[in-house]
Amino acid sequence: MTKKIVPEVLSRRAMLRSAVSIGAAALAAPALAQDAFNDLIGSSRRGNWDDQFDANSSRAAVGVASNTPVLSPESPAFVQQAMMQYQQIVSNGGWPEVPPSQQRLQIGVSDPSVQALRQRLMISGDLPREAGISSAFDSYVDGALKRFQARHGLPADGVIGEYTLKALNVPAQIRLAQLQTNLVRINTMSGDLGPRHVMVNIPAASIEAVENNRVVLRNTAVVGRDTRPTHIINSKIYEIILNPYWTAPRSIVEKDIVPLMQKDPTYLERNNIRLIDGRGQEVSPTTVDWNAPKIPNLMFRQDPGKNNAMSSTKINFHNPNNEYMHDTPQQGLFNKLMRFESSGCVRVQNVRDLTSWILRDTPGWSRQEIERVIASRVNTPIKLAQEVPVYFVYITAWSTRDGVVQFRDDIYSKDGNAELALNTTTVMEQPSGAIDDDLVPRN
Repeated sequence: MTKKIVPEVLSRRAMLRSAVSIGAAALAAPALAQDAFNDLIGSSRRGNWDDQFDANSSRAAVGVASNTPVLSPESPAFVQQAMMQYQQIVSNGGWPEVPPSQQRLQIGVSDPSVQALRQRLMISGDLPREAGISSAFDSYVDGALKRFQARHGLPADGVIGEYTLKALNVPAQIRLAQLQTNLVRINTMSGDLGPRHVMVNIPAASIEAVENNRVVLRNTAVVGRDTRPTHIINSKIYEIILNPYWTAPRSIVEKDIVPLMQKDPTYLERNNIRLIDGRGQEVSPTTVDWNAPKIPNLMFRQDPGKNNAMSSTKINFHNPNNEYMHDTPQQGLFNKLMRFESSGCVRVQNVRDLTSWILRDTPGWSRQEIERVIASRVNTPIKLAQEVPVYFVYITAWSTRDGVVQFRDDIYSKDGNAELALNTTTVMEQPSGAIDDDLVPRN
C-alpha cells in the first residue's frame, strides 16, 4: 500500500474550533479533573509532610508503556476519547501554572510551589486524589511526576528541570489543539498498514516493529535535526547490509577530512578509510597533496568494522532522499535528553534486534547467523525475501487503549503553536562544519 502524506500545519483557531465541536460529547465524560480537584482542596492535611510512602507511585512511569501501536486501527477513536477528556479539563478552567522554585524540586523537598504541582498533576490524571494538597514533594508526587515525564518523552527522573517545567506549563487548551492536529495526521494513516511493518515516529525519536496490530519491538532512535530533518515517507525496506562500507560525501571530504589530514596525516589509516580512484584502484594517502587548492578526485571509503560510521548494519528502504536506518559506534547518543541531531538518517539502538525481526522471513538469516557475519567483518548485502513496509511519520500527540495520553516536543514546528516547540533541541551539541559531519569518524 502506498499513501501520500502531506504535512499539515493548522492554525490554533481552526484547531480549537474543531475541538469545541466535540464539546457536547465531552460533557458525557467523567468530570475527573474538577471532582478530583475539589477532593484535594477538601482533603485533610497530614502536617507539612505526607509520611505515607506509596511504593507503587515510584513505579508509575512503567505503566505508560503500551504494546498498542501509535498507528493502530483504533488510534483515531483513542485520540477522540483523549480530546473529550481534555475538553472537559479546558471547560473546567484548565490547570494551574507551576511556578519556578529557588530550590531543586525532587523527592524530599518541601516548597510552596509543590501545591500547584500537585494540582497540575491531579488534573491531568497523573496524581491520585488521595495524595492531598501540601507543600511536600513526597513519593506520591515523585511517582506522578515520573509518569508525566514518561508521557511527554522526558527522562523519568522525578526532578523538575527546565524542560519538565516547560511541558507542565503548556496550557490545557493548547494540548487539546495539539490532539486535534494529530488526529488529522493519524486519520491519514488509518488504513491497512500491513500485518508486519516498521513505524518511525520522528518527534518521539522512536521506532516500532508492529505485527498483527501489536508492538513486538520498540527501539530508541536518533533522527534529523531541525536544519536537516528526517523526511516523512511511506516506503518499503528492501535490503539490509551487514558490515557496510561508508563512502564520505564530497562535502565531508572538503570540510572535514582534508583539514584533518592536514593536521594528522595518519587520520585515514587510523580510521580504515581507503582512497579509490576512478578505475577502482587503491591510492596511497602519501601520494596526495593535502594542501592543494582542490580536493582530490577520489572516493573516500571506510572499511567495515566497529569504528565504521554505520557500525554493524545499514537498513535500506526506497526513498529519493538518500536516507537510511543504521547502527552507530556512538551508543551514548541514545542516552541523551533529546535525540534530534542526525543529518536525516535514523540511528537505531539495539539495531540487531530490529534486523533479526525484519529478516525473519528471509531464509538462512537466524539471529545466530547475523551475529556470525557481523563478527566476520565481511561486507554482506541481504535482499529481503519479502519487502517490509516502513512509515516515517510526524505524530506529536496520541493515546492508547489504556487511555494514556502521550505528547512530544514539536521539533520541526509543524503543530501551529510556538508553545509546543519546547526548544528541547537546544540541549544538543550544535553541528559544525558539514551538515553530514555527524558521520565523520573521530578516532
